[in-house]
Amino acid sequence: MSRVFAYARVSTVEQNPVNQLAEIGQAGFAIQPRRYIEEKISGSVPAMQRPGFTKLMDKLEEGDTLVVTKLDRIGRDSIDVQHTVQLCKQRGIRLHVLQLGGLDLTSSTGEMTVKVLAAVADFERDLIIERTLAGQARARAQGKKFGRPAKTTEKQRAEIVQRLAGGETVTAAAKRYGVSRGTIVSIRENAPPG
Repeated sequence: MSRVFAYARVSTVEQNPVNQLAEIGQAGFAIQPRRYIEEKISGSVPAMQRPGFTKLMDKLEEGDTLVVTKLDRIGRDSIDVQHTVQLCKQRGIRLHVLQLGGLDLTSSTGEMTVKVLAAVADFERDLIIERTLAGQARARAQGKKFGRPAKTTEKQRAEIVQRLAGGETVTAAAKRYGVSRGTIVSIRENAPPG
């Protein structure tokens, strides 16, 4: 007899996967509590490296159905998603995605759909990276500084370098300027040769 399982995933502990279970219920699936796995873990972690997902895959048998609300609940990386779909297909597990109109991803049409959607997702991710890098380059060209603000002024850094050259210890300089020893060491290492 075919059993139905559900997998819900959110990326952070602040998020709650309860809406995913409700959506699955509204689609007509009555999931028994022992057949429902929810996980709070990034989609960038490969599916088979997620504790909850691997536990779920251990329970699934040939003829079972796995329901997820969206394709990205399985993963964000196209190779990982395709690997998971292929694994389900090899094991005779039907993978039902509500977002895709209930398409079984292990069918021929489903496999093609996954490949197209994965390619589009990869393309979009690449575009986001390009836009981010272009924005950062533009901001740098306009003089914007990135990272944390310096804990010391340029004048203080010059004084620290002089004091260290004069024999003051890293610890004494750190106490004098109210910063960590690591900050003093970094100032010394990044000082212009002179």
